[in-house]
Amino acid sequence: MSGHSKWASIKHQKGVKDARRGASFTKFANLISVAARAGADPNMNFKLRLAVDSAKKAGVPNANIDRAIKRGSGQDGGGTFEEVTYEGYGPGGAAIIVETATDNRNRTAPEVRSAFGKHGGAMGVAGSVAYQFTQRGVIVIPTTDLEAATMDAIEAGADDVEEGEGHLVVYTKPTELDAVRKALAAKTYQAERAELSFEPNTTVDITDEAAAHKLMRLMDALDDLDDVTGTYANFDIAPELMDKLG
Repeated sequence: MSGHSKWASIKHQKGVKDARRGASFTKFANLISVAARAGADPNMNFKLRLAVDSAKKAGVPNANIDRAIKRGSGQDGGGTFEEVTYEGYGPGGAAIIVETATDNRNRTAPEVRSAFGKHGGAMGVAGSVAYQFTQRGVIVIPTTDLEAATMDAIEAGADDVEEGEGHLVVYTKPTELDAVRKALAAKTYQAERAELSFEPNTTVDITDEAAAHKLMRLMDALDDLDDVTGTYANFDIAPELMDKLG
């Protein structure tokens, strides 16, 4: 078993409704537009297929998805979107990576910097925390038989797995995410989530309640920004402390 982003685990446990607090249609449209730059056909563009699948699960209308694909692939003559990654530190020394999809860096960068500053963190320069993470494919599959699912995931080509409450987290090499997902689907497992993620190499224990509170507010503030498409962090907050935070 490998350690993984406790922030990712917390987001999963918070439930669908709360996890989508900042997941507006604009956020998904931006993500789709960026992915569509590499091709407008989801069947030929795996990154676009992931973005479209996530949008559909969040209830984004097909018309919005189609417009985002046309915008990103240049079919409507709209603005150019790009992926920009920001790095920084939060309370307690937690390292944070923020992925964005934007058509205006002059808007996005100040918003991200402001979120860090308002909640006890600080935005760093490129490379300041990225070395503490490794990009991996992550697939979350609901299951009541973790042992059987683990064996099936290994047979499907998983690098590693981690057991959760009612679900199994499957880790893959970035280039093998699609192949492992398809292999699991062939075994009748329906992925709740499949994405490329930055997983921390080590974690930082946050034991101070005030620091934990500020850190959670910072992560939520970042997630609430429309341009932000992903947040990754290396902190670990004990369950009893999370209970105090509510």
